[in-house]
Amino acid sequence: MSAAQSAGSDLDSPRRPYATLFAKGEDRRQRILAVAERLLARNGWRSTSLAQIAREAGVTSAGLLHHFASKEQLLNAVLDARDADDDAHADRSGDLITELMRVPERFERAPELVGTFTVLLAENIAPDAPLHDRLHNRYRAAVDIIRKIIERGQRAGRYRPDVDAAAKATEILAFINGMETLWLLDPAIPLTEVFTEYAESLGRDLAATRSEATPT
Repeated sequence: MSAAQSAGSDLDSPRRPYATLFAKGEDRRQRILAVAERLLARNGWRSTSLAQIAREAGVTSAGLLHHFASKEQLLNAVLDARDADDDAHADRSGDLITELMRVPERFERAPELVGTFTVLLAENIAPDAPLHDRLHNRYRAAVDIIRKIIERGQRAGRYRPDVDAAAKATEILAFINGMETLWLLDPAIPLTEVFTEYAESLGRDLAATRSEATPT
């Protein structure tokens, strides 16, 4: 080995243990999150303790608190995972009808996230609940995203100009959230067929007539 190679090896060696520890720590964090999602979806946050999550994740309570300093921080991390999944897969500048037809992919891709989000949403309706403000703001932001997509379609002449975009956005979000709840109750629901039928019906309802299909 040359002197340069030896020097490079000496410089690299301190980094390897740190990288290994970091990877192990991230793996442990993801394992804790996965267990939390499963238990929260099944038992809700009131009936799920940090000690229970730590035990099923195979870490000590101190190990869990190293990654998540409190139960509320862990709950927010679970919601962060749901938001990250949405951000990674949703095309918010795309066609509304197409995106609605793709929603069932989320149920197949991340069923635990769907279950956890739905349970947390139901449990945090009260204004003093720990996640109420975040979930309320998330709902408002989701309605705003859909409203803007509809308004874009109206300006382009694809959608009827007389449709109340905000009201229709609320309806669409209510349908999605309602289907998530029903799916938890009955996983045998044919989601693809249900979402396709709703999306096609929505497309017919929003479609502009020939006289309206001229962009303003």
